[in-house]
Amino acid sequence: MRTDDRGTAPGTTPVADKDDLQRAVDERVAAAEAAAGSEPIVNAAPAKKATKRAAAKKAPTKTAAAKKAPAAKKAPAAKAPATKAPATKRAAAKKVNPDPSTEDNPATANPVVAPAPIAEPGDPTGAPAEQPAPPSPDPAEPSTPQAPGEGGTPEGAPRDDPSDASTAPAETQAETGQAAPSGEVREVSEDELRAVVEGWSHDPHGVLGTHRTGAGWVVRTLRPDAVAVAVVDEDGTRYAARQVHGGGIYEAQLPAQPGDYRVEVVYSDGEGGQNTSTVDDPYRWLPTLGELDRHLIREGRHERLWEVLGAHVRRYDTPRGTVEGVSFAVWAPNARGVKVTGDFDYWEARAYPMRSLGSTGVWEIFIPGVQAGSRYRFHVLGADGTWREKADPLAFATEVPPLNASIVTESTYEWGDDAWLADRAATGWHERPMSVYEVHAGSWRQGLSYRELADELIDYVVAAGFTHIEFMPLAEHPFGGSWGYQVTSYYAPTSRYGSPDDLRYLIDRAHQAGIGVIVDWVPAHFPKDEWALARFDGTPLYEHGDPRRGEQLDWGTYVFDFGRSEVRNFLVANALYWAKEFHVDGIRVDAVASMLYLDYSRSEWAPNKYGGRENLEAVAFLQEMNATVYREVPGVVTIAEESTAWPGVTRPTHLGGLGFGFKWNMGWMHDSLAYVEKEPVHRSYHHGQLTFSMHYAYSENYVLPISHDEVVYGKGSLLRKMPGDRWQQLANLRAYLAYMWAHPGKQLLFMGSEFAQDAEWAESRSLDWWHLEDPAHRGMLQLVTDLNSRYKELDALWSLDVDPAGFQWIDANDATGNVLSFLRYGKPAEAGAGLPPAGGRPAGEDTARDTVDEPAAEEQAAAGSALACVVNFSGAAHHGYRIGLPRAGFWREVLNTDAEGYGGSGVGNLGGVEAVAEPWHGQPYSATVAAPPLATVWFVHEG
Repeated sequence: MRTDDRGTAPGTTPVADKDDLQRAVDERVAAAEAAAGSEPIVNAAPAKKATKRAAAKKAPTKTAAAKKAPAAKKAPAAKAPATKAPATKRAAAKKVNPDPSTEDNPATANPVVAPAPIAEPGDPTGAPAEQPAPPSPDPAEPSTPQAPGEGGTPEGAPRDDPSDASTAPAETQAETGQAAPSGEVREVSEDELRAVVEGWSHDPHGVLGTHRTGAGWVVRTLRPDAVAVAVVDEDGTRYAARQVHGGGIYEAQLPAQPGDYRVEVVYSDGEGGQNTSTVDDPYRWLPTLGELDRHLIREGRHERLWEVLGAHVRRYDTPRGTVEGVSFAVWAPNARGVKVTGDFDYWEARAYPMRSLGSTGVWEIFIPGVQAGSRYRFHVLGADGTWREKADPLAFATEVPPLNASIVTESTYEWGDDAWLADRAATGWHERPMSVYEVHAGSWRQGLSYRELADELIDYVVAAGFTHIEFMPLAEHPFGGSWGYQVTSYYAPTSRYGSPDDLRYLIDRAHQAGIGVIVDWVPAHFPKDEWALARFDGTPLYEHGDPRRGEQLDWGTYVFDFGRSEVRNFLVANALYWAKEFHVDGIRVDAVASMLYLDYSRSEWAPNKYGGRENLEAVAFLQEMNATVYREVPGVVTIAEESTAWPGVTRPTHLGGLGFGFKWNMGWMHDSLAYVEKEPVHRSYHHGQLTFSMHYAYSENYVLPISHDEVVYGKGSLLRKMPGDRWQQLANLRAYLAYMWAHPGKQLLFMGSEFAQDAEWAESRSLDWWHLEDPAHRGMLQLVTDLNSRYKELDALWSLDVDPAGFQWIDANDATGNVLSFLRYGKPAEAGAGLPPAGGRPAGEDTARDTVDEPAAEEQAAAGSALACVVNFSGAAHHGYRIGLPRAGFWREVLNTDAEGYGGSGVGNLGGVEAVAEPWHGQPYSATVAAPPLATVWFVHEG
C-alpha cells in the first residue's frame, strides 16, 4: 500500500489545516460570548495546549518562546460563567435537550490563568440524566484511611513553558465540565453522587468542583475518610462543608462565585488527634488536552502523543502563586470508569475518578500537589464490569521489575550533541561506514548502570573502532529472560539500569564520542500480563480481537491490531518518541516477517480481503511508521529484521515499498555460517553458499548480521561453530570476519564475538572478559579493531555499498581450492560513478586467462579506489596464486588475518604485490599472491 508524502495511507481522513481549526475555534468563542451578552468566558482554568499535529507546524503565536499570560482577575462574584447549550453525556447517559451545534464543540476560551469554577452542565428543568447501572465496588479498594493530597508549590519548582498554559477549551459536557445557562440551575442526584464515589461516572467534574445552584454557589469535593472539610476562598473567607454522600462527598455553600479557592481537610490521626491539610481541588481544572490534541487523537494522527497522554508535571500561575501538579490521561474508550491512584493517596483508588473526553476515548484529570517521582496506576472499570489495575501505557518510567507501578517523570537533561545531530541530518548512512556492535546492556558487564556504561562501554567501542552501538530492547519488560523482546511499557526505558535521563546521558556521551546509537524496537507483539496492555479496557483494545490474527502462539503473546488507527498512532508516535526524546540514530524493527504474513507460524489463519496471506494493515502501518520517521527526524535510519523474500523492504514508500533504510541479510548469515561450520575438506561441495549472496546483494540495502540469535539456544558461540582444533577455530573465525567486512553491506557483530568468547551467551551473566588474558583472544580483538580501522579508511568498502558498480568478482569459481576473490571499488571523484567496473564478468562464468580491451582498462583506471580481497577457506596455503587485477602497479597488503600479531602462522606477501600486464580472470593485469591457510588478505591499489 502506498502512502502520500506525509506517510498517510490513501483513503484515510487527512489532518485538518491548523488555520482552519483556529478559525473555527475563534468563531465559536465569539459566538459563545455573544450568546452571553458579550460576557467573557471565565470558566477556563489553564490547559495544556495542543501539540504539533501530523502535517502542520505550531502556530507562531503559541510557541514555547511566547511569554506566559498574566494571571487574570477573579470574575465578579455576581456574574455567572458564559452559557452554552447542554451537550451529550458519555456512554449510557441520555441526551438532555441536546443542541447538535454544540457537539464536539472546538471553542477555546481566552487565556485565563487564575483557575475559575466549572459550573454544572445539563438541563436545569429536566430530570437528572440517567447513569449506567452501577457495577460492583472496586475490589481493590482497601479500608485504610486515605491521605490528603499535597498542596502548595514545591520550593524551587521551575516554571513551565508558557505555551503549556495559554489556552483551555470550553467544551461540551462530554468533553469538559461546561457552564450551565445563566440563571438556570439544577441539583445533582443521588445516583450521580454514587457514580462519582464508586468510580463509574463519566463526568465527575460535572458533580465535583464549583457549580451554581438556586441558592448561590456550591463547591463539592471528594474526600473519603475526612472528619471535616471547609472551602477557603481566595480572600481567605472560610466556608464549612457538609457531607452529602457517605462515600466522602462534601458540599460547601458560597454566596458568590469563588475565585482561587483551596480545600481544607481534617483527618483523624488514629490516636485521638487530628491532622489538617490545605489542598487544591482537582475538579476545578479544565482538561489539559486542547481541541487540536483531541482532534488528532480521534483521527489517530497525533505524532507527539506522549506530550498529551500519560503523566505530565505541569505548573500554572494563579493569584495565589504557581500551582504545580500532574495531569494524567489514558486512552480507554470502552471503559465504564477510570480512576488514578498512587502513593499520593496511599493507593486508595477512591479520591480521583477521571473524566471522559468524549469521542477521543481519553480519560483525564489534573491533580495539584502530585510531584515527579510519584508512583501511580490506573484502575479501569472494563466494558465487562470488571475492575483492573493497569500500568500507564505511556508511562515514561516504571518501578524496577518485578514491581510494575508507573512513575511520574520529568526530564531535566540538557543535551550536548548538537554537532552530531547536524552532521547526521546532512549525510546518510548508506554512503558512510557503518560497523555496528550489538549489546545487551545488562550482560555486557553485569551490574553497570546507564551512566557507568557511558564511561566503560563508550570507551571500549571507540577503542575497537565501531561506528554504532545497537542495544537490544531498552523499553521496560517484566521478564529478563525475554532479553527485552516482550515489552510492557513502550515509552519507558527499563529502570534496571537507571532513569530515563541516565539513558539520555549514555546516548549523549556516545554522540560526543562519535558513536551512533540504534535501539531494538518490538511493534510486532506484546505479552499477556494482565496489568499491562492486554484487554486494557475489558476488550481487545491494543490487540486484534480475532485470535487468528491477535495472538502469536509460539511466543505466547498478543499481536497489535494494526488496522486500528489509534493503535497505529500509539506505535508510530512511540518510534518518534525514541528518536526525538532520546536522540537515537536508528530503530531496528524486530520480527517484521511475523507482521507481514497472516499465516506466520499459524496452523489456522484468516486471509485478507483479497484472499491472500499478506497482512495489509501491517504493511500500511510499517509504511506509515517509516515515512513519518524519515520525514520528522532527518538522519535517523530504520532497519528491518525480515527473514523472508518480501520484495521492496527498503524501497521507498512512494514506490510501493515498506520504506526501511536497511534490512538484515538473513540469507547471507545462514548460508555463510553453514559453509564455515563444515570441515575444509567438505567445503568445495558447498561453494555456492558463499557466492549466492551476490545474486541478490543489491536487491535491498543490507546489513550483514552476526547477532545474538546466532550464539544462543545451543548454537554455541561463534568460535565454537568453527571446525578443527583451537588454532584452526581461531583462524577460521579471523578469515570469516575479514570476509564479512569486505562483503557488500554494513556489518553487525554481537558482543563477545570480537574477542572470540568461547561460551554461548547468557543474559544472566557477564561476558567472559578473562579471555583477554589469552594472547590468541587478544589477537582476535586486535583483528576486529584493525578491520574497523581499515574499513573506515578505505571508501571502497562502503561508498558504493548499495551500487552494483562497487563490486566485481575476480574468481567466484575456485571451489576446489576453497578460494574466493573479488574487487571492491570506491566512488569516483568525478562524474561517471554509475558506470560498472570495466572488464567485469558475471559470477559463474569461467573468466580464467580471459583478456579485455585496453580502452576498458583505462576507463577502469580512471575510477575510484580499488581493493582486492582473497579468501582462502582451505587448510593449506596457496603460494603463487594468480589473480586478475584491473590496474597495473603496486597493490599494498593492508590486512592479513594470518599475521602473527593476530595469532596466525605468518604467511604473507611481504607488504604487497606488483600487477603486470598479463590478462587474467577477465582483467588486463594480474599478480601472483600468497593465500595463507584459513585466512583473508586485502590488497589496495597504490599505483
